[in-house]
Amino acid sequence: MCSMLKVSPEINLLSPLSCAETARGHSYTIWMKSLLFNGCGCTVFDSNGEIVYRIDNYSMKCRSQVHLMNLQGKVLVSLRRKKLQIFEQWEGFRWTGSGDRTREKEKPWFQVRRDCRILRRSVSSCHVTFGCDYKAKKKYYRIIGFPERSEFKIVLGENQLVAEVKRKQSCGGVVLGKDVLSLKVEALAQIDHLLIMALVIVYGLMNDKL
Repeated sequence: MCSMLKVSPEINLLSPLSCAETARGHSYTIWMKSLLFNGCGCTVFDSNGEIVYRIDNYSMKCRSQVHLMNLQGKVLVSLRRKKLQIFEQWEGFRWTGSGDRTREKEKPWFQVRRDCRILRRSVSSCHVTFGCDYKAKKKYYRIIGFPERSEFKIVLGENQLVAEVKRKQSCGGVVLGKDVLSLKVEALAQIDHLLIMALVIVYGLMNDKL
């Protein structure tokens, strides 16, 4: 439970940083630090400065499995790296139920696979599919970023922008540290914010940020 956490004293640095929501979408602030003192992970704030998601890896970084939770510590999505894959691949498993009956679904909600970099070394690209069939192309997302940079985009299909992550700026235009990011989710119909957040976390794991 959240009341038992030993919270880092740096947490108050993020409280006033989120600007107001706009009609064009929803904004989040991602702090690449855990709520646990000296822990690894990240904390996600909404535009009102309230914590909505968190990941706590305790003292370990770059684990092969992490859990995306809400503020109270309820697991929402489990993320696992698949072993023995030529190209790095992660799977997301959604949790259902409430209370003591909360459990993980047996089949993956989505899969994220890193594309080959040989021909496009300046761009980091990942392909997201749903269900167990990677070849199914009825609906898919792509994550497009740049090596050594925090900025990246999530697009639906070939080029429809769904979400974008950038270095965080205060409302006064001051660029904050590399561990403080801004996530903007576009105001599109049927966009699952939990899915977008899970994809952001997977991309961070793939690039050794968590």
